[in-house]
Amino acid sequence: MTNQVLKYKSQSVAKLYFIAAMGLFAGQIIFGITLGLQYLIGDLFFPYIPFNIARMVHTNLLIVWLLFGFMGAAYYMVPEEAETELHSPGLAIALFWIFLVAGAATILGYLLVPYARLAEATGNDLLATMGREFLEQPLPTKVGIVVVALGFLYNISMTILKGRKTSISTVLLMGLWGLAIFFLFSFVNPENLVRDKMYWWFVVHLWVEGVWELILASLLAYVLVKTTGVDREVIDKWMYLVIAFALMSGLLGTGHHYFFIGMPGYWLWIGSVFSALEPIPFFLLVLFAYNMVAQRRRNHPNQAAILWAKGTAVVGFLGAGVWGFLHTLAPVNYYTHATQLTAAHGHLAFYGAYVLVVITIISYAMPHLRGRLANSPEAQSMEKKSFWVMTIGMCVMVLALTIAGVMQAYLQRWLPEGEALSFMNTQDELRGYYWLRIVGGVTFLVGQFMYFYSFFVGGKHVANDADAMALKAA
Repeated sequence: MTNQVLKYKSQSVAKLYFIAAMGLFAGQIIFGITLGLQYLIGDLFFPYIPFNIARMVHTNLLIVWLLFGFMGAAYYMVPEEAETELHSPGLAIALFWIFLVAGAATILGYLLVPYARLAEATGNDLLATMGREFLEQPLPTKVGIVVVALGFLYNISMTILKGRKTSISTVLLMGLWGLAIFFLFSFVNPENLVRDKMYWWFVVHLWVEGVWELILASLLAYVLVKTTGVDREVIDKWMYLVIAFALMSGLLGTGHHYFFIGMPGYWLWIGSVFSALEPIPFFLLVLFAYNMVAQRRRNHPNQAAILWAKGTAVVGFLGAGVWGFLHTLAPVNYYTHATQLTAAHGHLAFYGAYVLVVITIISYAMPHLRGRLANSPEAQSMEKKSFWVMTIGMCVMVLALTIAGVMQAYLQRWLPEGEALSFMNTQDELRGYYWLRIVGGVTFLVGQFMYFYSFFVGGKHVANDADAMALKAA
């Protein structure tokens, strides 16, 4: 049976990437709940899954599944944007299996082999790159990531070069190339600790508060073009405005990570001023999404995808904008850095800006990949409920961590010497909020499985525009 909804046959390779992304997403949340419990039950699963290993798996799964999501989104979007088949579907499928097997082997290595022995066995003595947060991958894995990224970028770039060039595909390509280029700093590991942290932030910050925001804007713009029918020229202008402010504030905003690592004092001013501007692009994202939906020229049958898109803008603004600003100014950050307030910001920002936008493109594209214009009303109802359950669970977790972070800063750092509590005594005072975090995490997991279940909910799906008109008339 031919897929009458897909415009280009090679778009179908995206389905593999989306399925893998969702599977890894589930693993990430399960390990996150495990970590939350280990805060309260210190020897839980010890010595089989120590806290440092569980945290490593949790954060690495986050990065890997988002990368699968970005790659799947590119493979789905680019043929339509370029109006041509993908340059090499075979290469896309081969790179998928290479990336998946390498990622699974790395996670198993973390879980089954002591980290020091893993480093010794994978050539870390030849080029020391392991041991840094988010970049714990062994050297062969890092090299494999570069090879997969180059093959992926070659495939996408050649597709765009031979076809139509649009603003959306150009911004997406810039973001993807930037992602790959900044990852190369993960191979730089100087002996000087200050320089080491500086290069480390070149990867981490310039990903999530730099080039990833280009990917975010392009994915959101694509879905809004398809679901609202608003002229591309209007959406392109909004997209350019968002990414201009994102890069203007985000690049020098790296300075808010330089406050207390031994960098010159002028970074206190640069980091504070430009970090204070970082909520602007996310506020523009809210205006962008809601204006486009308000100006829509068609009522697209996939209303669930529109909900995810609006959620991306709003929760992204709250997490990256509001919660980021709460502790980004140097005088405030002096007391709050490395507290649970940082964790609250990180969780809400990643969920709003990147988790939701990947689910947005999956929610829009997956029905097409399954031969339909949109899922049934019953499936979409379940999908919308999953959005609210996941978002409420995340908000419960973030509010618990926010209160815990404020208390931690006060009890451990604000009180004068002699009255301030030690780190461990402070942690004892926060146990109630850590239990509340578990409640939020479990709620989020329930919402996540509701989303997975929505793929199997029955009812008449929308196979074509005629079906969409019939449903609307009914």
